[in-house]
Amino acid sequence: MDYGKRRVGVAAGVGMAPRPVAVLPHGSLESLIARLVELARAEQAAKIIVGLPLNTDGSEGEQAAQCRAFAEVLAAQTDIPVYLWDERYTSKDAQQQMIAAGTTQKARREKLDAVAAAVMLEHYFEHQGVGAERVIPKSIESEQ
Repeated sequence: MDYGKRRVGVAAGVGMAPRPVAVLPHGSLESLIARLVELARAEQAAKIIVGLPLNTDGSEGEQAAQCRAFAEVLAAQTDIPVYLWDERYTSKDAQQQMIAAGTTQKARREKLDAVAAAVMLEHYFEHQGVGAERVIPKSIESEQ
């Protein structure tokens, strides 16, 4: 998932074949999470990967903190394991792929978040998930 303040891009895939699935408007957090969990179940997801927008130097800023908070809420609402993954440059890569494919500017605007999620998932698969950070919901974390 490519989480943003206005939209969330969703991709799914197995092995090296991720594909864009949807771009969801942010709306209320409750309805967004319900829709994301519904999509994950429909796709029979074994894991949910949430993009972590790190700064170019690898540090975390405000947007990364928001993604972490979102991932924690998501993890508390599903039994599907949730992981954070570095999503640096995925939107740029997605934009370049769509331009190279001749995608119209309007279609690029509509699909960018989902294609960026697919690019991020492709990077995750390429690295076999090494470096992904498992998100432990606060309620479980406090019990350990």
